[in-house]
Amino acid sequence: AGTKETAFVSAVTAAGLVHSVTRSCSAGNMTECSCDVTLRHGGSASEGWHWGGCSDDIHYGMSFSRKFLDVPLKNATGKSGLVAMDLHNNEAGRQAVAKLMSVDCRCHGVSGSCAVKTCWKTMSSFEKIGRFLKEKYENSIQISDRLKKKLRRKEKSQRKIPIGKDDLLYVNKSPNYCVEDQKLGIPGTQGRECNRTSQGPEGCNLLCCGRGYNTHVVRHVERCECKFVWCCYVRCRRCETMTDVHTCK
Repeated sequence: AGTKETAFVSAVTAAGLVHSVTRSCSAGNMTECSCDVTLRHGGSASEGWHWGGCSDDIHYGMSFSRKFLDVPLKNATGKSGLVAMDLHNNEAGRQAVAKLMSVDCRCHGVSGSCAVKTCWKTMSSFEKIGRFLKEKYENSIQISDRLKKKLRRKEKSQRKIPIGKDDLLYVNKSPNYCVEDQKLGIPGTQGRECNRTSQGPEGCNLLCCGRGYNTHVVRHVERCECKFVWCCYVRCRRCETMTDVHTCK
């Protein structure tokens, strides 16, 4: 608990709840909310555009996420550093959705001209939000577990650097996920299938943690080149393929 991976999961969960609820509001699937009505009748007539369509009402989504995820934490007995960390990371996830809101517009005019534009606010795809939070995870900040008046960095020399609303925070350093640890519920990577040619997380170099990998040949037998014969059955060939499978040592 309290690791940078925990921080990432908290942020993604809170962001996912905002995104899902807000999308449902815009689609008219919920009676408690709809589109963002605060933008109506606004815009800039001189610049030839106005708000219209259905802007995503992120305010309701944010409020719902805070009630659902934060209230149980706030009601927990004892304000530990871990609870404060979880609350911050939940909000960081929500801030990511808000920060990546964009404005979409549609043109109107004679012969395809853009004399007038109707614009509305929309959330980014969750894939883009996830990439943003992954970057925050890579640059997450370790904080002191001794909670004083506010959250503060563990590194004393950096304590004057402010902590941003969208920064991810962790208390404890991550354990070694390469090696099995039944007490912590870590399965390790021994025996995991990996991709020999990939440089990504599924590649043998990274996934096997430098231990190397074993290669064995697997035989696949399946029906192939099936044809319908009149009348009335299907005739197939029996195809056999041999593939190399790599597993971590």
